[in-house]
Amino acid sequence: MIDFRSDTVTKPTAPMLAAMHAAPVGDDVFGEDPSINELEQYSAELFGMESALFCPSGTMTNQIAIRCHTQPGDEVICDALSHVYLYEGGGIASNSGASVQLLQGNFGRLTADQVVAAINNKDDVHRPLSRLVSLENTANRGGGTCYDFNDIQLIKAVCLNNNLSLHLDGARLFNAIVAKKESPEQYGKTFDSISVCLSKGLGAPVGSVLLGTKDFIKKARRTRKVFGGGMRQAGYLAAGALYALRHQVTRLEQDHAHAALIVEALKKKDFVGMIPPVETNIILFEVKGRFTAKELVGILANKGILTIAMSPTQVRIVTHLDITEEMVKQTIREIESL
Repeated sequence: MIDFRSDTVTKPTAPMLAAMHAAPVGDDVFGEDPSINELEQYSAELFGMESALFCPSGTMTNQIAIRCHTQPGDEVICDALSHVYLYEGGGIASNSGASVQLLQGNFGRLTADQVVAAINNKDDVHRPLSRLVSLENTANRGGGTCYDFNDIQLIKAVCLNNNLSLHLDGARLFNAIVAKKESPEQYGKTFDSISVCLSKGLGAPVGSVLLGTKDFIKKARRTRKVFGGGMRQAGYLAAGALYALRHQVTRLEQDHAHAALIVEALKKKDFVGMIPPVETNIILFEVKGRFTAKELVGILANKGILTIAMSPTQVRIVTHLDITEEMVKQTIREIESL
């Protein structure tokens, strides 16, 4: 099967497995796992931030960040399509007791003007206190679209002027960095906290890191414990994540190139409608006419191609390191035959 359902389905490469097998480990709750310590230090230095915390998932790093930035009754400003709102089990309410101000962005991306307009008057006792802005880059439900970094800087200025914290859900941040030819340091200088997933396009089997100041990560470590996220000899996982950061970032360009080839084939089909700009490894396209999204997913599955229906009218294809050039050619042939 050719599995385009998500870049979460990637398997560790042989060199990554070798690095994991050879990893020195200890008890991380005691701070004694050398592989986790190395990953956290390397990640923080990569982004020019003070400290980092290794966690099992990006949902956990996002939810820890929101918990650390807010008090119960505060409000989080985010896009209506953002992962922290749609796909984290109601965690903002359940874990932090915070409410959300949902904005309709441009394929999942907000503007500074939208953020300004969404900030509540702090003297109005009827309204929650605006406390945190959360951005997502790339935007999953926006079709893997990337922010223009100038727009991020404008949002940062709004946050500074209004005493708001700025968090980044960077589940696919390195896809954006590679596509836009940016650097991790740019993000480290701008955001108060960053969640970076290592188990998607980068190919590690498990894990995300949360980045911030030393004081913030100290608070986050306590929150991770409350969430049940304290790990013991998890250095075997950290070694895979560290290998991914050191060796599998630039190859993301290949995933982007594969997505571009597939989208060109899709554009020629009468059952394909609107497609958000394909900048990275995600293709999110509208299905119309002859098929429903569910029907098209089933037809492709019968041809050995796994995709996912993201809504009754949208199908998603995600390229990743386990997708070969021949798989892309085969997929294009099957699309052309429909």
